[in-house]
Amino acid sequence: MVRREAIYRAGRPPLDVAGKTVILVDDGLATGASMFAAVQALREAEPEQIVIAVPAAPESTCREFAGVVDDVVCASMPTPFLAVGESFWDFRQVTDEEVRRLLATPTSGISVIRPAAPTAAEVISSVAIDAPGGVPPSETLEELIGDARIVLIGESSHGTHEFYAARAAITKWLIEEKGFCAVAAEADWPDAYRVNRYVRGLGEDRSAAAALSGFERFPAWMWRNVVVRDFVDWLRARNQRHRANGGRQAGFYGLDLYSLHRSTHEVISFLDKVDPTAAARARSRYACFDHTSADDGQAYGYAAAFGAGPSCERQAIEQLVDLQRHLLSYARRDGLLAEDEAFYAQQNAQTVRNAEVYYRAMFSGRVTSWNLRDQHMAQTLDALLKHLDRHDNVPPARIVVWAHNSHVGDARATEVWADGQLTLGQLVRQRYGDESRLIGLCTYSGTVTAASEWGGIAERKVVRPALNGSIEQLLHETGRNAFLVSPQITPEAADPLSVVRLGRAIGVIYLPATERQSHYFHVRPADQFDAMIHIDKTRALEPLETTSLWIAGETPETYPSGL
Repeated sequence: MVRREAIYRAGRPPLDVAGKTVILVDDGLATGASMFAAVQALREAEPEQIVIAVPAAPESTCREFAGVVDDVVCASMPTPFLAVGESFWDFRQVTDEEVRRLLATPTSGISVIRPAAPTAAEVISSVAIDAPGGVPPSETLEELIGDARIVLIGESSHGTHEFYAARAAITKWLIEEKGFCAVAAEADWPDAYRVNRYVRGLGEDRSAAAALSGFERFPAWMWRNVVVRDFVDWLRARNQRHRANGGRQAGFYGLDLYSLHRSTHEVISFLDKVDPTAAARARSRYACFDHTSADDGQAYGYAAAFGAGPSCERQAIEQLVDLQRHLLSYARRDGLLAEDEAFYAQQNAQTVRNAEVYYRAMFSGRVTSWNLRDQHMAQTLDALLKHLDRHDNVPPARIVVWAHNSHVGDARATEVWADGQLTLGQLVRQRYGDESRLIGLCTYSGTVTAASEWGGIAERKVVRPALNGSIEQLLHETGRNAFLVSPQITPEAADPLSVVRLGRAIGVIYLPATERQSHYFHVRPADQFDAMIHIDKTRALEPLETTSLWIAGETPETYPSGL
């Protein structure tokens, strides 16, 4: 300490802080022992106020200091708190020479008038491309997409009308103008495949609403809503025209793995039609899952993880291998249509296998189960691409993915990467490189369809204005209503989007009372996405079945004063 003080002061006397406000900063606090010592030493100089400001500290330490000094600013309070360095992407220590140089730099004196540098919001506004309703011009989409085979389009909530509408409009353009032949959604495989049959003129459903009725699991509104219904109707009509002309049809598929029990039923149903003996084997194996309530994978996972019920891992693997061994003969025997149905059955068996692992892992840690889910999505996407590419007489398949920003964005550009968390967007980038594009959608304020608890009723909730320091706040400051910004198109956008900021993520539950803790995490947007579409004010997505609670909506916090 004596050595450093001598080096850093370089003969300069201590500052006179009597009667002044002093801000004590550190790269973070753990126990806070060194900060306590600094506060005690500083009090002898009789400052008017002492403020502590740190980027990271345990909540308990921040609360303790709140009773000691005049003000405390803790930018983040990770839970659990492991070490200060865990809160940084770059925690390299500064050298003594760097400290000396910074301390020697004048911070007061004669000011030099320089032209004011443009703010980050001004830079973004100057390069932003208007996107009415969230839909960029065709030439912008052409420049952004290029020859990419996989385009992931996100959303910062699962209940915003404009996100769904913009995504549907962009997808129509991708299908019509760029030859995309599949939509792969953050939806369960069997429920989405029912929609796939409908849009291809197959199955028994006579309307889009009926085709979407398979989405019964919470949150049903995520896919049973007016925007998806209208898109499904459009896709069916489009496919009908192309079918009549011998053109390629576009399908609708699911990437998720929550359909443990439904997928077992679909495997058995397929085998009942093509191989009754194999169906009997499947029934025997999948009977293992009957020890828990129907269609409740979480109950199975809990029982298996804690020894309250059997693990069905072996049976799930055996059935997958058994089915894979015979699939080729089924397809060869029954023709092209059977190829699709055989693929559908195989993916159901794969979903059972992966869901079994996922539900058991659910009780061992959030990161593990999250990674298993996104790895399953990536695996399903790979399998779908391979299936659609199986014939040589058609162009290479191109797929658009619909999922939440938290899946679409690259985890390596967010704080969750430090915990070892993966995302679908990251896995796609690593596998497909420049053949992929990640697009995020966000908003500043408005309303959203969300529940207050898991399994709760869909409500129309007021979305609070985005927090200061967030990417949404920055984009709001541009004063533009709806626009696209992309460093790929305009490199000038890279610098303001490379700054680490908060990013909002509203899933199917919205808890405004704990907005910061529940819905924000740190992101570096320039690396998280290839482009962002910001729609400043948005409204709630309309479910196909609206409740009185949704229709009534949420009373704004300022009611009735309007202040």
